[in-house]
Amino acid sequence: MSIVTDLLAKPGIIAAGEYAYRGDRFSYRGTLSEEHARMASIMCRATTMGTNMEGRMLEVLQPRSGLFPPRGWVVRGSDYTVCVMANVFCMLDNAKGSINDTIDFMRQALVKVSSDLI
Repeated sequence: MSIVTDLLAKPGIIAAGEYAYRGDRFSYRGTLSEEHARMASIMCRATTMGTNMEGRMLEVLQPRSGLFPPRGWVVRGSDYTVCVMANVFCMLDNAKGSINDTIDFMRQALVKVSSDLI
């Protein structure tokens, strides 16, 4: 099974997918429209790039801080959360799932994914 399939089986996950660091392709499954999934993949790539840049800046200010390279990021809204780790993203319905469980699953499933792809 793929990480996307495994994520979709978790409580509260409404969509999951993968995006290319180059920004030229993505794949997803779930209840998003093709256009919303495309926009989500663009947002995920851009935010990942920004987070990576910020991690590098923090590393310069405080070497070996443990913040670089970043392994992922989360944006939590009142109803939904976006979780990204490596090049995998998922959308979580906050009322139906757990951010902690989702991040823990992604962390374990993606532990061997290289963080120097960006």
